[in-house]
Amino acid sequence: MLNIIRSSDAKSITSLLRARTSTLAEAEGVVRPIVEDVRRHGDVALRRYAGKLDKLDLRATGFTVSREEIRRAYKQVSPGFVAAVRVAATNIRRAARRQLPRAWSTLTRPGVSVAQILRPLERVVCYVPGGRFPLPSTVLMSVIPAQEAGVNEVMVTSPRPAPAVVVAADLLGVRKIYRLGGAHAVAAFAYGTESVPRVDKIVGPGNRYVAAAKKAVAGDCGIDFIAGPSELVLVGTRGNPMWIAADLVAQAEHDPDAVAILITPSMRLALQVQIAARGIVARLDLPVAGQSLAAQGSIIVTRNLDEAVGLVNRLAPEHLTLFDGATSLLGRVQSAGSIFLGAYSPVAAGDYASGTNHILPTGGAARVRGGLSAADFLKSISVQRLSSRGLAGLRKSIVTLANSEGLKAHAFSVETRFDGKSIRKGSR
Repeated sequence: MLNIIRSSDAKSITSLLRARTSTLAEAEGVVRPIVEDVRRHGDVALRRYAGKLDKLDLRATGFTVSREEIRRAYKQVSPGFVAAVRVAATNIRRAARRQLPRAWSTLTRPGVSVAQILRPLERVVCYVPGGRFPLPSTVLMSVIPAQEAGVNEVMVTSPRPAPAVVVAADLLGVRKIYRLGGAHAVAAFAYGTESVPRVDKIVGPGNRYVAAAKKAVAGDCGIDFIAGPSELVLVGTRGNPMWIAADLVAQAEHDPDAVAILITPSMRLALQVQIAARGIVARLDLPVAGQSLAAQGSIIVTRNLDEAVGLVNRLAPEHLTLFDGATSLLGRVQSAGSIFLGAYSPVAAGDYASGTNHILPTGGAARVRGGLSAADFLKSISVQRLSSRGLAGLRKSIVTLANSEGLKAHAFSVETRFDGKSIRKGSR
C-alpha cells in the first residue's frame, strides 16, 4: 500500500506515468456496435440494452422519472440533505457565474469593427453515473454551469437514479430525469430516438464504456472531455500525516483504478503517511481504497521541491493539493485540473461545496484544458462590420493574401466592390 519510490528511480516513474493513462481501445471495440445499433434502431435498441446491461424494463418504468417517484425520493433522502444541496448550489452557482465570458466589440482600424457575441447551447444532458455510490454532487456540478450559461433545456440521465440524485435535480429545476446509462444512453442523446431528444452536448463523468461512447459520438455531438479514473497528486514538505493520508485514501475510495500520489522531499513524512493510510483503510473498512492504493498509490520522495513541481507538471493531475511548505509552488504549476492550497483545503471541499467544479480532466488531459465551466455551454460568435473606407484600407492586404493562396474569387469579391467606382466621402 502506497509504495515508496525515489525520484531517481526513472524506471518506476516512467511506469507510473504509463499506468496512469488508461487505454480506451478495448472499450471502444465494445461500444462501437452499441452506438451504431441505437443510432439505427432507436428505442428498440435502447430498450434492449437497458434490459441487458442495466436490468431495466423501460416499457414498464418509462424513460423518465415520474413526479410520484420524485415525491417519494424526497422522503428517502437523509435529514438535512435539501439544506446541504442548497448551500453547495449557492456556492457553485456563484463561481459558475464568474466563469462566463463577456461579449465585446472593438475597432481594429478606422471603419473596421469586430465583435464577439455569445449564444448558449439549446439543449444539453448531464450524465450522472449510477455505480456504487449515488452522486448528487455531479448533478450540481453539471447542471448549474449549464443553467448559468442560459441553456434552454438541461436534462439529467442516470441508469438507476438514486433518491439523492433525483432530489438534487428537482431542486435545481430539472424537468426531465432519464433512467438511462452506459454507451446506449450516450448514443441515444447524441442522435436522438423516438423517446429521447437529440442534444447539443453531453457532459459528465462515467466509466470507460461511457468515455469510449463519448469519444465515438464526438464528431456528431458536443462533449466536455473524455475522462478516466479519478486522480490526486499531493505535494508537501511537512504537515499532519493523518490529514495527508486521509486525503489520499478519500481519493482512492472512488474505485479500484483511482490514482493517489504523494510527492515529498521528506522520507520521514513519507513513512508516517504510509502508516497512517494503512490505519485509515482498516479503521473505516475500505477494501476498494486499499486495493486502489496497492495498485496505483505511490509516494515519490524527491531531492527537493523544485523536482517535485517538475513531476507535477509532467503528471498534469486532475486534482493537485499543495500542502504545508508547498503552497509557494502555485506560480510554477502549469498543468492541473483543480488546485487545493493548504492543510484546510481537502479535495472533498471542491468535490461538494466550495464552489469549484469537480468534473475535471484526467490522465494528463489537464495539459490542454481545465475543468467543466459555464463557458463550455456557450458559443462564441465573431461579428464584423466594415464601412466602404474600412474595406478600402484593407483592400490591398486582402487581395495580396488571397492571390498568394491562389483563391481568385476571394480577391475578386473585394475588387468588384471598387470596380469602376469611387468611394463616396463619408460612405458607410
